[in-house]
Amino acid sequence: MSNDVLFEIKDLEVSYGSITALKGISLKVHKGEIVTILGANGAGKTTTMRTISQLLKAKSGSIMFKGQDLTKIAAHKIVKLGISHSPEGRRVFGILTVEENLMLGAFSQRKLDREVRSWVYELFPRLKERRKQLAGTLSGGEQQMLAIGRALMSKPEMLLLDEPSLGIAPILVKAIFKQIKEIAQSGVTVLLVEQNAKAALKLADRGYVLDVGKIALSGTSEELLASEKIQEAYLGKKH
Repeated sequence: MSNDVLFEIKDLEVSYGSITALKGISLKVHKGEIVTILGANGAGKTTTMRTISQLLKAKSGSIMFKGQDLTKIAAHKIVKLGISHSPEGRRVFGILTVEENLMLGAFSQRKLDREVRSWVYELFPRLKERRKQLAGTLSGGEQQMLAIGRALMSKPEMLLLDEPSLGIAPILVKAIFKQIKEIAQSGVTVLLVEQNAKAALKLADRGYVLDVGKIALSGTSEELLASEKIQEAYLGKKH
């Protein structure tokens, strides 16, 4: 981890009609970090990710990445800037093969980087074994690996991961979290939204807790793991 701030959200507000989903949140991510965003359902976690990718438009505030305000940039240009998004629910193309899904992830590159594809297959050997298989026939865990692999094909500087453990067998969750660590160690900065607070905090350097559209807590992973509020709300421990 470096001291360079790669990414920063300042006073971000996002509304759905008359409902304010994000109420002026601020957070930052340093180059090389894994930062996690925790919170209950409806707290605004996925809204934050979708607004970074410009799939949702901010009402006010800024989202700075390498000195550029993403709120002023079209969604299709975000990937070219160096941010890639693996969305909640995986969203793989079921009627295409594993390899075809990966190729789509490289759409922003002028030429397919075979080394990146080889690296994705090293990270996720199951994908290599199933590269000619239709994505729709994969298990939930394998589809999640494919969604992450597809996001890596654009060679991002920062990877947005939205609920990678959702609906996946525990044994595959463990494998996916191990691979997220490897991705970060390769130099990709990771912003992670995750329902499994304990696993996310064990993996991340720092975390933010969203509560009904506001940042309720923030700190290092060690601080948050030790917090009584976190233990009661997310780790099932009572005091």
